[in-house]
Amino acid sequence: MAQEPLLEVKNLKKYFEIRGGLLKQVTGYVKAVDDISFTVRCGETLGIVGESGCGKSTAGRTILRLIEPTSGKVYFDGVDLAKLSREEMRRKRKDIQMVFQDPYASLNPRLTVADIIGEALPAHGVTDRQEINRRVNETLELCGLTAEQGRRYPHEFSGGQRQRVGIARSLILRPKLIIADEPVSALDVSIQAQIINLLQDLQEQLGLTYLFISHDLSVIRHISSRVGVMYLGRLVEIGAAEDLYETPRHPYTQALLSAIPLADPLAKRERVVLQGDVPSPANPPQGCAFSPRCPKVMDVCKVNRPEMVQMSGSYQVACHLYHN
Repeated sequence: MAQEPLLEVKNLKKYFEIRGGLLKQVTGYVKAVDDISFTVRCGETLGIVGESGCGKSTAGRTILRLIEPTSGKVYFDGVDLAKLSREEMRRKRKDIQMVFQDPYASLNPRLTVADIIGEALPAHGVTDRQEINRRVNETLELCGLTAEQGRRYPHEFSGGQRQRVGIARSLILRPKLIIADEPVSALDVSIQAQIINLLQDLQEQLGLTYLFISHDLSVIRHISSRVGVMYLGRLVEIGAAEDLYETPRHPYTQALLSAIPLADPLAKRERVVLQGDVPSPANPPQGCAFSPRCPKVMDVCKVNRPEMVQMSGSYQVACHLYHN
């Protein structure tokens, strides 16, 4: 596997304005993504996991500039995406595509599946109808669908089939990177397994790189080579998947993993029960965002925000327990 970073995110922030009063003045900000940095190497799958509302989906959309970032840098293939014009960014999206969470809402109900999948080709210079049909049929087959099914409409498919259409649409331009935003959370468990296996097969066949976003720890472990854990807009831990699952360092990661049901009903595991609610991203705590709920909180945690500490290899954790 190549080690050069295909995607490099540096100090990415996305703050949404809160407006109030008669004049609708800015009264504060929702810090949805609050200064995160990570890299994704060619051919790997980086999983981003965390509770609902932690900012992981916003991070994915901000990287692709579906939402404009407040600040920070996003380098793709060495190019700073934030500096690209709208037209340059449109052309660059040929190499970066997204699979959305809802396999029905993300598909145009008025278009056939073949038209949905092939819609991007003319915008990127492929105008010959025979060539468009050939590519669409080839991509349908890659995703386990047939050319005949391409003549149907989205409402004629099951949820799993619709997600296959969404994956086919993301593949039609043969991108290098796919950002998959909760691609299986709306599906039954048995269908989830089929879609995950499909994504892994496609990665092997086409040499794809994935940024895989999910709240499901079991799915993330199965598909990811590295995992990043987010809490309240911040990355708190990132490292090799097996390392993180076997020896989690951050108290939040330890609590998340302790909640995973065990397959053996007789097996015992110490459960870490967190107290209190997740703070508001409009008013995050001073210091460590996790400090109001952390069972190992120290005085310094309430005052200073912990920086990422390099552990063994490329493993990183943002926690004062590991600061010298």
